[in-house]
Formats: sequence, C-alpha cells, structure tokens
Amino acid sequence: MKQRARLKKLICSILMGVPLASAPLMAQESFRVELGRDGETLGDIRPVFLKFDSRPLPAIAPEEVVRRYQRLFEISEEPDVRVDALNRLHRIRNRAGEELGYSAEQEIRDYREIIGSYEALLGDSSFPAQVDDLLYQLAKAHAMAGQPDLSIQRLTELVDLYPGSALAPEARFRIAEAAFSAGEFAEAEARYRRVVESAQHPELVSKARYMQGWSQFKQGAAAWPRAAETFMAVLDLDIPGAAELDGLSGSAQARVGDSFRILAHMARKSGGTESLSSWLGNRSPGVWHYLLYDRQADLHAFDGRYRKGVQVNQAFLARYPAHRAAADFAEQSVSFWLQAGQESQARSAREDYVARFASEARYQSLNDHHQVIWGQYSRSLADYYYAQGVSATGPENRTPALLKAADYFEALAPRAPEPGPLHYLAGDASLLAQAYERALAHYLAAAYEYPGEKSRDAAWAAIRIYHDRLEAASTQQWQSLMQTLVAEERRYSSLFGSDHRISGLRVDLANRWQQGGHHQNALTFATRALSWSDISPTDRYGAWLVAARVHQNQGDYGQAESAWRQALGLVDEVGAEGADKPGILEQLATVIYRQAEQAVARQETDLAVAHFQRIENVLPGTEIAIRARFDGANTLLGASRWLSAINELHRFQVDYPRHQLVSAIGEKLILAYQKSGQPRKAAAVLLQVAEKADNPWPARLRAAEIYHSIGDLASRNELYSTWLVAVQEPGTASGHLARQQIRHRLITSVDGPGADPWRKQLLDQERASDWHSDETLRWAADAAFYFADQAIADFNDVALDHPLASSLARKRRAMERARELLQDAASFGGNEVLSRVAFHRAELYRALAAALIASEVPDELNELETMQYRMLLEEQAYPLEEKALELHARNHQRIVEAGSDPWVERSLKVLADLYPARYQRSLRWMTWTTEDSTDV
Repeated sequence: MKQRARLKKLICSILMGVPLASAPLMAQESFRVELGRDGETLGDIRPVFLKFDSRPLPAIAPEEVVRRYQRLFEISEEPDVRVDALNRLHRIRNRAGEELGYSAEQEIRDYREIIGSYEALLGDSSFPAQVDDLLYQLAKAHAMAGQPDLSIQRLTELVDLYPGSALAPEARFRIAEAAFSAGEFAEAEARYRRVVESAQHPELVSKARYMQGWSQFKQGAAAWPRAAETFMAVLDLDIPGAAELDGLSGSAQARVGDSFRILAHMARKSGGTESLSSWLGNRSPGVWHYLLYDRQADLHAFDGRYRKGVQVNQAFLARYPAHRAAADFAEQSVSFWLQAGQESQARSAREDYVARFASEARYQSLNDHHQVIWGQYSRSLADYYYAQGVSATGPENRTPALLKAADYFEALAPRAPEPGPLHYLAGDASLLAQAYERALAHYLAAAYEYPGEKSRDAAWAAIRIYHDRLEAASTQQWQSLMQTLVAEERRYSSLFGSDHRISGLRVDLANRWQQGGHHQNALTFATRALSWSDISPTDRYGAWLVAARVHQNQGDYGQAESAWRQALGLVDEVGAEGADKPGILEQLATVIYRQAEQAVARQETDLAVAHFQRIENVLPGTEIAIRARFDGANTLLGASRWLSAINELHRFQVDYPRHQLVSAIGEKLILAYQKSGQPRKAAAVLLQVAEKADNPWPARLRAAEIYHSIGDLASRNELYSTWLVAVQEPGTASGHLARQQIRHRLITSVDGPGADPWRKQLLDQERASDWHSDETLRWAADAAFYFADQAIADFNDVALDHPLASSLARKRRAMERARELLQDAASFGGNEVLSRVAFHRAELYRALAAALIASEVPDELNELETMQYRMLLEEQAYPLEEKALELHARNHQRIVEAGSDPWVERSLKVLADLYPARYQRSLRWMTWTTEDSTDV
C-alpha cells in the first residue's frame, strides 16, 4: 500500500507541474477540457479534463489554490468546469497528503453534488470526451458519494458498452469486489477470472487472481482444489524466481504471506500432505514450494502435532529429494521428535538424514552447518549400534546392529579429522559381525594408512583374517591369497620387528602354498622347513606331508611314495592326536595305484598288474585294494590277454563274491569269451546274469542272438518262444519291430504247419499295431498269402453235392475266408502284390463257376428237368465267369501302369485259354525309324 501511495503522489506531482511545498509556484496555467487520460485505478485517477500548457505561475500557497478551486466549483454553472475543479481539488489534496482546508467530508458532499454534472456531460453529444471515461468518472463519483450500487451500475454499463476500453479491466475488478463484499463468491470468482483474462497491468492481474482465490476459498471445501491452484498461480507470478524472493514489494509480500497461510490452512483441513501433493500435481519444483511445506509443518509443530509435522517434512523430502532445503527439513524432523520426547523416532530421523546425504555429491552439497550435523548424527548412531551389538544375545540380534555400527564408522572415517580410530572401530564391529572382508580393509587402514598405538594389533588382526580366509577360499583364490599373506608377513616383520607369532606362520606357509595349488613354492617352503636344525617333529611331519602331496600332484608318484613313507615313520613320534596314520596309508596306496595307471599308459602291462596287486599289502581288504585287483583284470582285458583276464575275473569272483563290482564281471567275461572264440560260454554267462537280474530278458535275448550267430537255432528258438509268451506286446515301434522279427525268424526256421502259430501271431499283431516297417509289412503279407493259399485249397476241396444249398454255403464261406486273407495280403504288401491278389480273386470266381456247372444233378429228376436244372446252374455260373474274366482283364491291364510280372502273365494265359482269338496271338515288335522308307 505504501508503494501505491508513493505512486499516487508521483503522478499528482507530474500532473500539477509544481511541488506542493513552499517552493515558488509557476505562473497560472491555461487549460482545456480533454477525456481519456485517466489513471488505471480509481485510487490513482489523474485529472481527466484538463490539459495544461505550462507557464510561469505566481508564488501562491497550496491552501490558496485549494480555496480558489473550491470557490470555482461552488460558483460555476458549467458541468465541465465543475468537474475539472473538483478533480483538481482531489489531486491537490492527495498530492499534499493533508487536507489544506478541504476536508474529506466536504469532498464527499462535492462528489454527491457533481453527479449531475457528469450526467449532463453524458447527455451532451457535442462534448468531445470519450463516454467510457465519463462513465468511469461517474462511477467514481457515486463511489465517493457513498452510492456503491449506482457506482457498480455505471461500471457495468462501461463494461457492457465498451468491453475493449482500457478502463474495462479496472471496472470489472470493482464489480468483482462488489460481488465479493456482498458474499456472492461464485459470481465474484467468475468476474475476477474475467479480469485475469483481460487485464494487461501485472499488478491488477495479481490482485484479481489473489481475490479469485479468496472467492474460491469462501465457497467451501469442494472449491478448495480450485482455490489452491489459483493461490499457487499467485505465488508463481509474485515469486517467479529465487532472486526475486527477498525483493518483493509490500503488496506482493502481503499476497504471498496470505497465500501461504490459506494454502496451509486448506491442506491441514482437507488431507494434509496428500492434498498438497495433489494440488502441486505435475508442477516442476518452484522457488516457493518448500515454503508451503515448511509453513504447514510449522503450524503442526506449533499446535503440538509433531508427528503431523514430521509427515509434512517427509512428504516434501519424498517429492523434492534433491532440493536445497532438503537438509533443513530432515533436521527439522529430528528436532520435532526430540520436542515430542520420542528418542527412538528421533534416531530413525537421524538415520534418514545420514542416509540421505551419504553420497559424496550429496554431502558436498551441504553447507558447513549441515556437514557438522551429518558428522554428529553419524557418530551418535555408530556408538549406539555398537553398544547394542556388543550387549545383544544371539547372532540374529547382534550381527545387524554391529553391521550398522560398522557402516556408520566407515562412512564417517574419511570425513573425520583423525580417520584411524574410526577405521579400527569399524574393523572391530565388522569382525564381531563376522564380516571379515570389511574388517580386513579397516584393520589395514588403521595399521598402515593411519599409524597409532593400535596399529600392531590391527596389522596382526589383518594377518589372522587372511589366514582364516584361506580355509574357505576356492582353488582359484589360493595363489593370490597366499601371495598377499606372504607380503603381509614381510610387511609386518619389517614394520613391527620380531614376533614369536611369525615363526609358526612361516612353518605354516609351506602347507598353505600346497593347499593353494602353488606346488613349487609349497615344495620350496617344505624343503626350507626340513632343513631347519631345530624343527619340531610335528613341523617335520607337516613338511613331509606337503612334499608328498606336491610330488603326488605333480605326477611324480615314486617320489610321493617315498615322502609318504617318511611321514609314516614319524607317526609314533608325533602321536596319535597329531598324525593321521590311516590317511597316510590311504595316500600311500593311492600313489601306488597312480604308478599302476602310469604303467598302463606306457603299455607296461606286467608292471601295471604288479603295482595293482601290491596295494593289497598296504591296505589289505580295503576298497582301494579290491578295486586295484579289479583294475588289474581290466588291464589284462585292455591288453587283449583274454585267458589271463578270464582267470583274474574268476579269482575276483571267488575272493569277493559279495562286492558290488562282481555285478560288472559278467559283461567282462562275456567280452573275453567272445574275443577268445568261446561264444557258447559267453551265452552261458549271459544266462547266468539273467538269473540274477530283475528283468532277465535283455540278457536272454542277447544270448539268443549269440545262438543265432553260431547257428544254434534250437537254443535260440527256445528262448524266443519263451520270451514271446512271457513278455507282453510292447507299446513302442522298436519293440513291435523286434517281436515281429523274432516271429519271422521262428517261421523261417520251422518247416510246414509247425510255424502256423507264429504266422498267425505275426499277422494279428501287424493288424493291431500302429507301427509298421517295410519288413514287418512284407512279413505280414507273406503270412497272409500263406493262409490264403490254405483257404483257397480248402475252398477247392469243398464239393458241390446234394443238398446243393448247404454245400454251396460251405463253399461260399471258404471263398470269403480266402478273399479276406487276400485282402490282408493286399493291404500289407501294397502295389507289389496286387497282381497276385487279383489273380487269386479271379480264380476263386472262375473255380466257383466251374464247380456250379459241374455239380451233380439230383437222381429224381427226369430228362427235361435235368436239362432245365443244368440251364439254371449255367445261369448262376455265368455272372461268376464274367466276374473272373473282368478281374483277369483288369490284372492284364496293369501292364500299362506297373509292367508285367508272373501273375499278370498267368492272368493273360487264362484269358488266352478262354478267348484264344483275342488273347492268344503272336506279337512282333517293330523298329521305329525317322528315315523315309518305301517298304510297305
């Protein structure tokens, strides 16, 4: 408001042209009436009708000027003069800032009186002023005269008649103000919005938007989201950037403060931080957003609602985690919880603070105050969790607390003036939590990077961690770890001097090198250990163990055997508790075994077998000795020394009849017998194996194959026959083919009707199976033809005698049986057998026709009846003959498609016998030539 008053004074000073103090006045000015030059607001109105041409004015006091204008107003009867005089009085009074003999009450009376002058000017069409200016001035006069309704009426006329006037935005604002004052908040909201949309002056827009927000707020909670959006728009306009925040004008500061207050109030009443988040929506972070959250948090804390205040802080941090005020909000949460007496909640808030700014970039973004706070919080948390972990019972409670303590010590160390003690504490906490890798890193830092009184203990603790890590390290990690341990031992010795603990470590290194797979270093350290004159029996024993293992790992099994025997000689001196005699014996047997394997690789069969057999002297009756015997027999097999291998295998069966390897001897004996030309013994072994097997038939079928290969068909067929009865039909294609093949073998090995059961099974199974092969189909077709030939013979054997009906029925049944079997043969044999099937079918019809004609005539018929009877038989036989001829003819026509074969030739022969004129003729092939010939 002060700024607005200063602006008003400045404008008046310019318009008056002279100062209002005691300075000499210029000469009297001439003037003429002019409209359209008013100010932007009613409060800032300028003289409208007078345009001054500056001339020197006489030296006259302001009070006298006021008195003269008042006198002019009172005596003049000209509306324009009276209006100009009153405007002059108003501006002089405002410019001087005092009454100057012209009171506010008098001014109000004058404005009530001048209303008529304004209305007269409006009615004078010859008056050169703009009507919108006159309406505006008249509205002002009504307002000054205490007639607000008439003032709003004139402003409404201005807006309606002159919506594009420069005075329209101010008029709309005044109309909206009137609606707001009358409690018509929805109407006021709409009118303020129109001002915002149409006004050009930023201050007027800000005021209108601000009052629009109030109009929305006054409409109740349902309109608060709109109000929030409007007040935030006010803040966006009044606080466009961080640089302007501290330099706001007085009116802007008032709007900003009031907007924050209303927004915080609405948020608290309608959902808290959720409402804030909803209102802020997708807005990008603004310079004032954090102030809104801070205002709401402060309101909660002031009312003792600390938890609510913390929730507001957390909501801000969640929405703007990288904001420059984030640290203030996080620290404020700690303060709120402490004020509430909630230490555990305050600790959680400290943890959040420390975690939020733990990264280097975030930590460096903090100012000096907050960096100190971060360090204080970190140390407080580290000490708390270390104490909790040490006093806790059970790893499920102790370990998490100690790891947290280590985290805080570790994060604090690089930002502390003396990092060493913090690294040592972090190492202790990590070690107690069994986080050995972290403990190692901190101990090394405390020992060598930041020396102090605890450096020696920290260095040795690091060596112990390295040493302990070797126990669980993988083979790939051993070498690197051992090199590190050796380096640490040297660094420790050079920095801290002699230590009784180092000698035991050096003796142990030989064994550790061997465990790490660095055999040459292991052998070197073992040799150095054995060369010490004062080495203890225990260390000597350990060194020989390392040497033995290294030689063994390097494949030098002879040297390894010597080293193991040296260690074996120290067992009694070391004692049962320190030595492992059974283990040494086992390793001794192992290196002998390996020597046998090397001999096998060199094809030194006798030496290899000797090594295998002497293991029994080291560990008699043990698994390795038994397997060595077995491998000796295998060595003989591999060398094709079949008879020796057979002897060793039988000896193994006798010596170890219950050992699991006995089950594998059968296959080896089978191989040896077959390779040595004794297939019947191989088959006998297979039958013995079958007797002990859960499913004997795989072995028996293998035996049958051996019998098949040597031509022992009787033994083979006995096994095949039993298997076909004992084992059900398989559900696989391979199983079906195998069984059909066996049936075929049985059929081909048995003459005559003795094979009929196998033929029938083969035929039935091929009909029922979903799987077929070319071979099984051919075998089934052969079986079908075999039975078809029998059926045809049976058909031919049926004589047509009396009574003819019964004998003819028998013959037809026999014929149908033959036709079915022929159809089976055709379905299984395919195109290759069609001519054969066709020939037999045709012959069936021809034979039936011939039998009908040749059948006996009943004795009781006379000569005429006999003749008639035979004619009837011929009539019955004729279609059969025609059918036979048709089938033979079609079979003959297959020559075109498939060429000639014996069955086609046989059909042709039948046709030639029946129709010699057509089918029995000589054929001569002619030679085709493209040359012209005169031969005819």
